[in-house]
Amino acid sequence: MKILIVEDSPTMRRIVKNTLKRIGYSEFEEAEDGLSALTKLADSSIDFIITDWNMPEMNGLDFIQRVKSNSTYSKIPILMVTTRSVEQDVLKALEAGAASYIIKPFTPQVMREKINEILN
Repeated sequence: MKILIVEDSPTMRRIVKNTLKRIGYSEFEEAEDGLSALTKLADSSIDFIITDWNMPEMNGLDFIQRVKSNSTYSKIPILMVTTRSVEQDVLKALEAGAASYIIKPFTPQVMREKINEILN
């Protein structure tokens, strides 16, 4: 399974990637914002997306809406991983099409549980 990690912070991308490796995933693409992530989607076969909310160029919420409105990509599951913890933000992300939501910081166990929940 190839996972697209959309996160503007190089440190956080590395943390997400290392966490995914610890729980058994090894194929990744990376993008620093929603716009570059759309390009990665067009250029690669992506099976799962993990995105942040707060990013320049195109934020995670707008990115999710763009992915879900495109019939080519609309079936790709999306997990939002962000510091935004207000209930309204969680609801907005889920309404936009995120399959689930994790608030930073997170543990590998939480990441594994959310991914398994989404895939099953």
